[in-house]
Amino acid sequence: MWDYSEKLKDHFFNPRNVGTIDKPSGVGEVGSLACGDALKLFLKVGEDGRIEDARFQTFGCGSAIASASALTEMVKGKTVEEAAAISNQDIADFLGGIPPEKMHCSVMGREALESAIANYRGEAPPGAESKIVCKCFGVTEEEIRRTIQEENLQTVQEVTNYTKAGGGCGKCHDEIAALLWEVRGEKEQAEAAPEQGPSRLTNFKRIKLIEETIEREIRPGLVQDGGDIEIEDINGTNVTVALRGRCANCPSSDVTIAQYVQAKLRELVDPDITVQEAK
Repeated sequence: MWDYSEKLKDHFFNPRNVGTIDKPSGVGEVGSLACGDALKLFLKVGEDGRIEDARFQTFGCGSAIASASALTEMVKGKTVEEAAAISNQDIADFLGGIPPEKMHCSVMGREALESAIANYRGEAPPGAESKIVCKCFGVTEEEIRRTIQEENLQTVQEVTNYTKAGGGCGKCHDEIAALLWEVRGEKEQAEAAPEQGPSRLTNFKRIKLIEETIEREIRPGLVQDGGDIEIEDINGTNVTVALRGRCANCPSSDVTIAQYVQAKLRELVDPDITVQEAK
């Protein structure tokens, strides 16, 4: 049983601003009935650029209803620019918190708001041209990338909690994992200090850094997804590893080696490193 705050339960049992607006200034629609969650947000913007009214229609769980209700209360009286700065975490905080498994409801609220503001401005909805990764719930690559970055997500399950991606048939799990590794790698690279470059590495230091990087940066991510990794051999820039757990029998183990393990070691240790799986 999930632990819902009293404020969230109040907005579920007594939702505010349910309905439509006659001649709205902007309309945003996200999700679909086929996916299990759908939200349509209506905005009325005054001549001074402030949101005079906000209403919604939704199909979804209690957290989805509460999130939409909270959002309409939050945007009233704000300028369009102020409303655009509202994040899904702001919605969750307004409700006194949302269970991790239901955070996608607050994300859906933020996306509906962004879509309604884009409609008001005469622009295309954000991510309209982005590739769909999760076909079960219609979640795009841009949505997943952005949520990973903003929420500092670490596992496929966290991505599912925040976006619903991967919560259906599960066929997109490998692609979600690849996006996690890519986005996290880009972030770590941006934060890395210049003096971490490999040009001054001795062989001893390289081996030590490879071991530390696998233990600190690579192994935790695999363990969280039910896998593991062990170093079999290090010969100069050639690294041999063995995948364990779920990773050992995964049909995408080659992707794990090339796009995650090797890419991470090349990024943080030495760009000449090659990684192969022990046979």
